Amino acid sequence: MLISVKNLSKTNGIKKIVDEVSFSIEENDKVALIGVNGTGKSTLLKILAKQETYQGEIIQKKDITISYLPQNPDFNENNTVIKQVHDIIDQSKVNEYEIKAILNKLGITNHQQLIKQLSGGQQKRVALAITLLKPCDLLILDEPTNHLDNEMIEYLEKYLIKFNKAIFMVTHDRYFLERVTNKIIEIDRCKIYEYEANYSKFLDLKAKREEAALVSQRKRKLFLKKELEWIRAGVQARSTKSKERIQRFEQLNSIDDIQTVNKVEMINVTSRLGKKTIELKNISIQFDNLILFNNFSYLFKRTDRIGIIGVNGCGKSTLLKIIAKELNPTHGEVIYGDTVKIGYFKQTCDDLDENMRVIDFIKQTSNNLKTLEGTFSAKQMCERFLFDSSLQHTYISRLSGGEKRRLYLLNILMQAPNVLLFDEPTNDLDITTLAILEDYLDSFNGIIITVSHDRYFLDRICDSLFIFKDKQITYCNGGYSSYLDISNSVSKTKGDGALRYKEQKMLQKQQQIKLTSKEKQELETMEDIILDLEQQIEIINNQMNEYQDDFNKLIELSNLRDDLVKQLDSKNERWLELLEKQEKSQLGSLK
Repeated sequence: MLISVKNLSKTNGIKKIVDEVSFSIEENDKVALIGVNGTGKSTLLKILAKQETYQGEIIQKKDITISYLPQNPDFNENNTVIKQVHDIIDQSKVNEYEIKAILNKLGITNHQQLIKQLSGGQQKRVALAITLLKPCDLLILDEPTNHLDNEMIEYLEKYLIKFNKAIFMVTHDRYFLERVTNKIIEIDRCKIYEYEANYSKFLDLKAKREEAALVSQRKRKLFLKKELEWIRAGVQARSTKSKERIQRFEQLNSIDDIQTVNKVEMINVTSRLGKKTIELKNISIQFDNLILFNNFSYLFKRTDRIGIIGVNGCGKSTLLKIIAKELNPTHGEVIYGDTVKIGYFKQTCDDLDENMRVIDFIKQTSNNLKTLEGTFSAKQMCERFLFDSSLQHTYISRLSGGEKRRLYLLNILMQAPNVLLFDEPTNDLDITTLAILEDYLDSFNGIIITVSHDRYFLDRICDSLFIFKDKQITYCNGGYSSYLDISNSVSKTKGDGALRYKEQKMLQKQQQIKLTSKEKQELETMEDIILDLEQQIEIINNQMNEYQDDFNKLIELSNLRDDLVKQLDSKNERWLELLEKQEKSQLGSLK
């Protein structure tokens, strides 16, 4: 056993983080610590890394060595990268080649660059390299995948799978949880629950545990009801058995009921998006002599779900800024439809005014939000995003990183956008909130364009990709894992997997069947039919709100609405089928 934690407690001011929790870490454990934002995950890592005080007992194996990656590394900013590494790493145990190899793998190729010249993300990658290089018995990692591109994450995942020492980490990357970990510790309401499982098995075991807890609670309440009747009957507590029975009642009665876990409640609010969306026409971007990408054109469809992938610094975020009208392309133009309304979820929350209170910031956007579920006030929307009355009157500067991201997301959704741009949306959001966001995006009636290093999120949300490579952007059908599978399989026969992927796609496109003249005519009229059906449904929804007290009229309208929805679903399915066929045909002819 490496570490044994017994009756550990920790408070932050008046807030209790953990309360008399116990767990252990064995020599080959690969443990993930999960829990919603604000439950104290990073604090627990700091305690194990001996950087936080605590109450309780922690027993460690003699001469244990720990390597710890914090969320925010503290470096000497006047050091060069290589000197910073040398100051921490014992060079007698790690050779220079290995140091430079890992730095290069993590995208740090200028080893003589000063720390102060690096971005925050680059500094985090230097810290990750140092943490991996330092020989240890226990590797502690706090969000190791943040600021890594997809290729770096693939490298880190393989590295940790092969790592033959113990790991204790916090991560929101669900593929990491699935493939790397063999044990999960969950923090829930100041207690912890241990699962000998990876992520998928954990979900199953957790559901069974919660179900068993509810059954136990129902049994306890039934027992208490009977015992209460027995006590009220006036039984004298004279005998030993009577006293024991009363004591048992008092013990069970003192147990708190299972609390409902609060979750973010999202409401689908979208402005109508017309036929004309966003068109990129031969856009290029260049800063001084640095060209990021050249001559990219694309016409967005109203149902697009596009993920953007590529190495760090290739221009992914820059493309989002161009679409969001925050940056003009060096060449080319962007054309917007009249109904386009963009919501832009940036990597940083710079748009948040730290000197404002939460409720006042949201009221700036909207005092009342009209939805199909009714009208919600700013206060009610804050509550649905887990900002209770006390938090609503808290200054934004006092919120945690995760709470700020949640507030930022709420503010964007309150604007009722029909085009959502996400730049690394999974950073600082806990897994529960991520899952709720993904469910929301499933039913979002508009365009989604996202830059993300979270492979699970890309697979869950996106059905096509923009791939940045060699100053070009390539459009590909399919999710991230599909692209990766093809790239990996063809790279075994040719060195450049991305090039072979393009060649395979070209071959597929050449084999596509073109639209018939009848299908072309059908496609031309389909969008108008769909728009008309959507308008009819909207009218009926408004009528149903007006006839709340007329039961017969409501039934009539409801039946009519159901029939229109079925027609709309059928037309949408056919429209997508024709669009896909047309798109493949056009792409094939371009090549």
